[in-house]
Amino acid sequence: MKIAEIRELSTAELQERVEADAMRYAQMKLNHAISPLENPEMLKKMRRDIARMKGELRSRELNK
Repeated sequence: MKIAEIRELSTAELQERVEADAMRYAQMKLNHAISPLENPEMLKKMRRDIARMKGELRSRELNK
């Protein structure tokens, strides 16, 4: 997900998305530990997307 797409989302949508993606990331990580994923780069991409979204949330919180 690109930063421009993240900025278009509302704060509530962004919070929901972070929670959902964090849960999906945890599940993917667990599945990868049991049996390797076809594309382990997805873990890296998802982790970075979550960080981008959290960064945008924090930026919005500081700019209030």
